[in-house]
Amino acid sequence: MLAVVDKPRISSAATLSGYLVRSPRHEDLGCIEELMIDPSTGRILYAILSFGGLLGNGGKLYAVPWNALNLDADQRVFLLDMEREQMESAPKFDEENWPDFGDPDWSEQIHRFYGLRPQTLAA
Repeated sequence: MLAVVDKPRISSAATLSGYLVRSPRHEDLGCIEELMIDPSTGRILYAILSFGGLLGNGGKLYAVPWNALNLDADQRVFLLDMEREQMESAPKFDEENWPDFGDPDWSEQIHRFYGLRPQTLAA
């Protein structure tokens, strides 16, 4: 896991949408499109990244566990400890066919891919 480059600041979700995500080698891994929040706790669980396609069209979407991302506030990017080739093999979905974010099996698969333990949703 990468260290946080700078202390995170309180930001609106709209501000974070559009931030780029980069690898440790500064390769572009995508752009944050949405943040998925557990409404019962207020915790951000996933950042939805767009990756691939032409100018944001035709690309796939990726649910990246929020705790896999580290903010570089000075550069206004998030860092993900993953290379571009790995990201290309990450679980993905289409804009018209979103997964069930409350499905524990799906959550375990996503977290396992990113080398993390799944977070428990509030009851």
